[in-house]
Amino acid sequence: MAVENGSSKKWCFRGNEALVKSSAITVRGVLNMVMENLDPNETRPVIPLGHGDPSAFPCFKTTPVAEKAISNALFSAKFNGYSPTVGVLPARKALAEYLSRDLPYHLSPDDIYLTCGCAQAIEVILTALACPNANILFPKPGFPYYEACASVSGLEYRHFDLLPENNWEVDLDAVEALSDENTVAMVIINPGNPCGNVYSQQHLKKVAETARKLGIIVISDEVYDHLAFGSNPFMPMGVFGSIAPVITLGSISKRWIVPGWRLGWLVTNDPNGILKKHGVVDSVKGFLNISTDPATFVQGALPEILERTKEDFFSKIVAILKDSASLSYAKVKEIPCLTCPSKPEGSMFLMVKLNLSTLDSIQDDVDFCVKLAKEESVIVLPGVAVGLKNWLRITFAIEPSSLNDGLSRLKAFCERHVKKE
Repeated sequence: MAVENGSSKKWCFRGNEALVKSSAITVRGVLNMVMENLDPNETRPVIPLGHGDPSAFPCFKTTPVAEKAISNALFSAKFNGYSPTVGVLPARKALAEYLSRDLPYHLSPDDIYLTCGCAQAIEVILTALACPNANILFPKPGFPYYEACASVSGLEYRHFDLLPENNWEVDLDAVEALSDENTVAMVIINPGNPCGNVYSQQHLKKVAETARKLGIIVISDEVYDHLAFGSNPFMPMGVFGSIAPVITLGSISKRWIVPGWRLGWLVTNDPNGILKKHGVVDSVKGFLNISTDPATFVQGALPEILERTKEDFFSKIVAILKDSASLSYAKVKEIPCLTCPSKPEGSMFLMVKLNLSTLDSIQDDVDFCVKLAKEESVIVLPGVAVGLKNWLRITFAIEPSSLNDGLSRLKAFCERHVKKE
């Protein structure tokens, strides 16, 4: 019974500590912590080199085709009701056709599940696989939302390394060593976040063969699909779905520069029917039955977005990213305390090793980013947030003039903190 001052002998509830701990390790949580250290008296603009959302910058504006498609769907009054659990059929048909262009077999609309961005697709598949004693293999470095979702779902996770000396390829020997009879899946991200790598056809086939050997699913995060500008063209993991079952996760967020529209997908690339036989498809549908859906009018716009966007829009975005990646790589090479093992070939990021021995009064990557924010109003993501302590993840998906300014400030910061001989 409560007393007059509002206290009680015993309240029978408390917050879920797992949610607090899990959110603290996400990119958003770490960046919010870094941004708390910005100097309120600084007159220069803040340069965001830690985010994955370039939509605020004029050079990354989405195509008018997509905007018109949204308008047409909204004013048609055909998409004001609830969506079917798996997504509206015209959108699933259109997406099946779109994704099948890059595959040796044809996807059915029944292979397509629409989600609230790629983030929900991650939640769906990890929850669907979170059976008692199950474990899953994540890349290091990787995207920490996977670890956060696994923690909340009670799914054990283990990390295999990506090899910087081999253009961030998967250490397949480590995958085999980590796997046991309770391992259910491994995750790859291609094109890579946070490394900016793009896997070759040969390496993807080896990943599939390893998964087949271990009897596990490959979960392929392809949210940056086709944002490739190096020696390796983008190839979807689903090409090898006949070797091992593949769950593809994706969205319109990055390729169309509309992350706020929150439309993603989970796709079963499984011509042998293994996922259905083992209950994974039913588990995915079960999760979607008790979760929210992406906005129906955005789903309604998807066929027009996919079918009418011209190639020149994509080419322009990729050209900007390619030039910005080259600028970033060249500028980083000028800074003695930073090392980038390979030039980015895709996505929007590069990973940079921090050489602490050359710096004075910098304890680690978090300390580096906090002081950089305070002194230069430049936001960079500490590598510990993506699994590599004393590394940095830098995004180059901003306006080129702002990127140049931010990298110049980064260089000035390092020069100011370099150890004096």
